[in-house]
Amino acid sequence: MRAGARIAAAAEVLDDILNRHRPASMALADWGRAHRFAGSGDRAAIGTLVFDALRRRASIGARMGEDTPRALALGAAPRALGLTLDELALAADGSEHALAPLTDAERQGLAADLPGDAPANVRGDIPAWLLPSFERAFGASAAKEGAALSVRAPVDLRVNTLKATQEKVLKALGRFGAEATAFAPAGVRVPAPEGAAKSPHLEAETAHGKGWYEVQDEGSQLAALLAGAGPRMQVLDLCAGAGGKTLALAAGMQNTGQIYAYDADKKQLRPIFERLKRAGVRNVQVMEAGDEAALAALGARFDLVFVDAPCTGSGTWRRKPDAKWRIKAANIPERQAEQQAVLELGASLTKPGGTLVYVTCSVLPEENRDQVDAFLAAHPDFAVEPYADVWASRVGGEAPRSADGRTDTLQLTPAQHGTDGFFVALMRRHKP
Repeated sequence: MRAGARIAAAAEVLDDILNRHRPASMALADWGRAHRFAGSGDRAAIGTLVFDALRRRASIGARMGEDTPRALALGAAPRALGLTLDELALAADGSEHALAPLTDAERQGLAADLPGDAPANVRGDIPAWLLPSFERAFGASAAKEGAALSVRAPVDLRVNTLKATQEKVLKALGRFGAEATAFAPAGVRVPAPEGAAKSPHLEAETAHGKGWYEVQDEGSQLAALLAGAGPRMQVLDLCAGAGGKTLALAAGMQNTGQIYAYDADKKQLRPIFERLKRAGVRNVQVMEAGDEAALAALGARFDLVFVDAPCTGSGTWRRKPDAKWRIKAANIPERQAEQQAVLELGASLTKPGGTLVYVTCSVLPEENRDQVDAFLAAHPDFAVEPYADVWASRVGGEAPRSADGRTDTLQLTPAQHGTDGFFVALMRRHKP
């Protein structure tokens, strides 16, 4: 497919996403099934163009004067496909399967820069109604933080220290430009691609099949490290999902002690069994999904309860850009209720002297610090353990500054830490 046909296809997919409110991955998959003539390179380029348009929907719309599917596809094309304005004009030649010729207004929009006085939500590609939350979290840096959530993300890997070393994985993936992560001592990063290039499928590599690494954002790795899981501990991963953090906790425990992995959703939990086997993890007991009675029967026995709480996912917008335009105001109180419920459950299972770790992949204070403050007010037997006090012993090196300016809980962001947006609070339960 020529560039013009790829842009036209991206506009068609964007119409399906924006006007029919369909998830991007589903819309792209359906387009591919309906256009089997498109090769893998074409599908990858169209997907890149669609996701880049969604990441920067507000700023592209402001430059182009409208945010129609055509305008968004055109506005994203220079960066996503590596095209100059002249090349883009040639691509939009009105031929079969290509775009109609550019209008004068479109040419002006493509040549223009975003005005310096554009609103903060436009400069940061943040839904306008969420800007007050970003400003609460980041103050004058709200637009900068939003903009960093609007670029392509790298692929981060956690080296499975039960089977490999960082050096071994770096060597195995050297042809992809793999490098060590900035903070996580067992992290490896493959940088985000440029132009129409696609991130490599690292889970198809032999080293992954051998259990040497798992795909896991560095922020998620840091949350697991800060939890402080160590040998012979009793640990509960309360919202285990597919088991990424369970595996990280098991490595920190050196396959000793015991981890109970639980999730309310059996579909989310199902992949954990294959991952445990591949990683060589032997100290995890996977509980029946949704069986809260079995959890309650365990009692307050855990040295560590890890709560990766359900949230809006605002910290993962680099990877799931359509999610930020689908979120509605009503979703926040829904997530807050779920977060409060899982915190209450986690607290009941944390033994005196143990630690309850609250983690979200969100940057919204309503889901993060507000929840911690409300929990502490209702549970005076818990207190925050400042992350900076344990960073050196659990992660290594000097603790970074939290993006929200706090000194006790940690907000990671792509703008300040190069990670997804993760929030981490360590709360220790007092002994009687």
